[in-house]
Amino acid sequence: MPPLVGAELVQTPVQLYRYLLRCCRLLPSTAMQKHYQHAIRQGYNSHSDEDDPERIQLMIQRAIADADWILHKVRTRSGKPIAISSAA
Repeated sequence: MPPLVGAELVQTPVQLYRYLLRCCRLLPSTAMQKHYQHAIRQGYNSHSDEDDPERIQLMIQRAIADADWILHKVRTRSGKPIAISSAA
């Protein structure tokens, strides 16, 4: 299953942060959205001093894969497709 639209455009930590927050909007409950928004914010803050470009790219790839996995899990559990749009 491919990542959401726009994942291939993520190149910087700020772009990743915004992309992941947009992914949170696709989650079904407000509580789940708040939980992941908080986790994203904490991860961004704790890794904000990272300066190794290779490590940053690895973290971006891993975060996109994790977001895709979570959204896929939510889709299969609910039985309802999640509308994926490029508008943000």
